[in-house]
Amino acid sequence: MKNELITIGPFTLYGYGLMIAIGIVSAFLVAEHRAKKLKLDHERVLSLSLWAVFGGVVGAKLLYYITTIKEIIADPKLLLDVADGFVIYGGIIGGILAALIYCKRAKLDTLKYFDLAIPSVALAQGFGRIGCFLAGCCYGRETKSLFRIIFHDSAFAPNNVPLIPTQLISSGLDFLHFFVLILFAKYKKADGHVTGLYLMLYSLGRFILEFYRGDLIRGSVGSLSTSQFISLFMAAFGMIIFAAATRKARISAKNEQAA
Repeated sequence: MKNELITIGPFTLYGYGLMIAIGIVSAFLVAEHRAKKLKLDHERVLSLSLWAVFGGVVGAKLLYYITTIKEIIADPKLLLDVADGFVIYGGIIGGILAALIYCKRAKLDTLKYFDLAIPSVALAQGFGRIGCFLAGCCYGRETKSLFRIIFHDSAFAPNNVPLIPTQLISSGLDFLHFFVLILFAKYKKADGHVTGLYLMLYSLGRFILEFYRGDLIRGSVGSLSTSQFISLFMAAFGMIIFAAATRKARISAKNEQAA
């Protein structure tokens, strides 16, 4: 695990940043390819992606500030550190809101384009978690299991201590999530089903994985971590979207039969 991959003079290529970049580019290429296959306006995909990325970065940073508000009050200079400290759920929420605004402004079918883009989000997350692994952030709890990772020069994770490789587990789940969504999209019954399924599956996986995370700095709400607390609402939101999409499809089918 090495975050500083290449250093040439004043320039350093970091593994975390590289994986984020690979994730974003891969997500865009997949979404653009699928847009062409689905006969959607593929030229809109770039603008939609840029809006989602911008909203995701802002949302991830804001939620990080919220979860570390006590530390920030004690040391306001932490606000100036914009390079480190992001919370993925903030990124998801911010990205969704930004994409929603863009779809409304561009007068696009929101759920249709969300279903197009959502599998790419899971793909980007998979690469992003590899970046977390290289950097040592989002680390797991100490373990005696043989399935472990030991960091020796991490600025985030405890060094020389066997830890659960939550980053790699999360990455594997994200890639699996991507393939499940791509397959499900081929057989979906209504626009919005892919989006709803993503929110439900990701929230479930994240809720369970949180029990094995060791970075407690992210805060908690009662006995739940902040991410587990948010997962409950995200899963419920996904169920609502899925159910609403199903109901809308049934009503449309009945109206077509009646006509």
